Amino acid sequence: MDLLILLVLNFYILKNMQEKSLKLNSRFFAIIVVLGWFALLLQLYLIILHRVASLPETIVRFFSFFTIQTNILVALCFTFLWLKPKSKWGLFFSNSKIVTAITLYSIIVGLVYNAILRFLWAPTGSQKIADELLHLVIPILVLIYWTLFVPKKTLEFKNIFPWLIFPSVYLVYSLIRGAFFGFYPYPFIDVILLGYNKVLLNSFFMVLAFLFIGTLLIGIGKIKSSN
Repeated sequence: MDLLILLVLNFYILKNMQEKSLKLNSRFFAIIVVLGWFALLLQLYLIILHRVASLPETIVRFFSFFTIQTNILVALCFTFLWLKPKSKWGLFFSNSKIVTAITLYSIIVGLVYNAILRFLWAPTGSQKIADELLHLVIPILVLIYWTLFVPKKTLEFKNIFPWLIFPSVYLVYSLIRGAFFGFYPYPFIDVILLGYNKVLLNSFFMVLAFLFIGTLLIGIGKIKSSN
């Protein structure tokens, strides 16, 4: 009888813990989704409002920023995790390798902006709000979610190389489009200002940053999953 009571108590304790975890997850999802889509729409409105090119070109430029593409990935990921967790895309985004890759991209967005780009201009008003959300608040929230809730046992160091496909394709796209239209989304890949040698060197350092942060995330994951 005592054993039965103990088993029942353990069942209810585990159930209560799972319910609390699900509620906390749901709150995290909701916060990131609301802030993410708000920041993206606000930035789209602002870039159109202050455009220096035609409307179609302005919209293409908007989607040509790694920051925007990464934050769209973040918003889509957490939207499905929040609203459609059992759907095809919900299961896809719940994969710890996928979430870790998105976390890696988000961290790079935050690091590059706050270490380099933040000092190149001083946005105010609505633009400052959009900038802080896209480059600071959301990357921090994504990292917190990854640290607290993402299972890490399946992460392997070999996962880093598939994670490099997205930024590599992005770089090739940016350089090709820049050669045709003269627009480069970031100053450190601006061939017009720096030339190809300097841009390729900068790109090499960016690859090293992705490798380092990716390795760090997997290393942290292995340490946490072994405890």
